[in-house]
Amino acid sequence: MANAKLVVVVATLVILLEVSTCALARHHGKPDPCSGEDDGSVAGTLHKHKKPGHCLSPGGSGGTPGIMTVNGFQKGEDGGGPAACDGKYHSDKTMIVALSTRWYAGGRRCHKPIRITSKHNGRTVVAQVVDECDSNHGCKNNIVDTSQAVWDALGLDSNIGEVPVTWSDA
Repeated sequence: MANAKLVVVVATLVILLEVSTCALARHHGKPDPCSGEDDGSVAGTLHKHKKPGHCLSPGGSGGTPGIMTVNGFQKGEDGGGPAACDGKYHSDKTMIVALSTRWYAGGRRCHKPIRITSKHNGRTVVAQVVDECDSNHGCKNNIVDTSQAVWDALGLDSNIGEVPVTWSDA
């Protein structure tokens, strides 16, 4: 009986550790087959999955596939420090986004609008890039990390945690 209780306690601790690690690192989603990691090529070209037209560069027809997660941009929330673009915290009621490091492009997308389309319901919104979801510190390379306002505008429940989207420069 004691062994069964120990197994339950250990399993619970492992689950809590996994959840807290994901929340701290904003680390969600599956690897993007278009990220170039599988064969060293760039987005917009054919990769090992051989799906023509699947990997479109930002701004292209249909957009770039990614995983949308919810981020807290206000001080004291799990999003970390101030936004990389302006060093400020932002209201979660504004249409804002943090992009994975490669898509953030060294800040070249700062304060620029992007178009985000939910693959679940086809709704589209425009949000402003204000931050980087640092792929060198736990964020996967296919993340579109948005404020609660973006989820609300897309008619999605942020408790889901992550949803497939496409995005493009607006």
